[in-house]
Amino acid sequence: MPLAAVLLVAAIASVIVSLAFGSERIPVDEVVATVTDRLRGNEPGRWDIIVWELRLPRALMALVVGAGLAVAGAGMQTLVRNPLADPYLLGISSGASVGATAAITTGVLSGFGIHALSAGALLGAIGSTLLVWLVATAQGGLTPLRLVLSGVVLSSGLSAIASFLVFLSDDPRAANSVMFWMLGSVGGATWERLWIPTIVVACAAATLLALHRWMDALAAGPETAAALGVNVAVLRTLLFLGLAVLVGIIVAVSGGIGFVGLIVPHAARLLVGARHRVVLPIAALAGGTFLVWVDVLARIAVRPQEIPLGVVTGVVGAPLFLILMGRGTYRFGGER
Repeated sequence: MPLAAVLLVAAIASVIVSLAFGSERIPVDEVVATVTDRLRGNEPGRWDIIVWELRLPRALMALVVGAGLAVAGAGMQTLVRNPLADPYLLGISSGASVGATAAITTGVLSGFGIHALSAGALLGAIGSTLLVWLVATAQGGLTPLRLVLSGVVLSSGLSAIASFLVFLSDDPRAANSVMFWMLGSVGGATWERLWIPTIVVACAAATLLALHRWMDALAAGPETAAALGVNVAVLRTLLFLGLAVLVGIIVAVSGGIGFVGLIVPHAARLLVGARHRVVLPIAALAGGTFLVWVDVLARIAVRPQEIPLGVVTGVVGAPLFLILMGRGTYRFGGER
């Protein structure tokens, strides 16, 4: 797949070049030399701390989070058969916001130390997932309509709870921290925090690729899928649980970053068609590369301050999505 190879090279090059940007501008050749010295076990150079310890984990986290959001968006659009669906449709992000806000404003998870925010977000994401599951199944099953309605309603309620927790807090710094986290950032990335989302994103992408034929059938409609021998109920359950875990982990480490999971799958389908065997890897590579450069822009636009990633993706993503929607040259689920 030539396009996949091009995107893979672009992703690797983007990570390397992005290490040159920040509050301190570093020549690209110095970046390459620093990374090469580390990989060869040579004596650390002048830029080692900035490049290897600070910027490289951050760039890799942006790559992983962007890839995960793109894959989750493609899976969610198939699950609910709606091209406007994004990874946060089921209220997972709002649940994570409640958990993170509680951790910041009340200190309830202070025992987790520096991981208190991520732990709170993950617990909130798990809780919201269980709520959506219970509400949808109590109404008759995980149909697209029930999932969408349950997710939207619970998302509104959970967002209100998060806002109320901020309102009760008498610490303005806590409110600022909550707002910055809700809009997304990979600024806290470290080598220790990188491996869990990397494993989860890789496993989720591999699982969805293994189910690509079933997902193609489901995108064409549940009746078509059932006629082709697909157990629709089992597939929906697998997609729901897998996407919930994937999005929950991503939100826990990066906050809420919008538009990536919405526009990247659309762009991938415009480029390669609607087959999931091709869409998923293209979306993953494109999403990761896109978020790497979004993070670069967030770092340098108003340096030394940083812009939340959700602000940048919103400014870039909204007009881009309108352009993609206006073209409308691909099919989703058999419909234009």
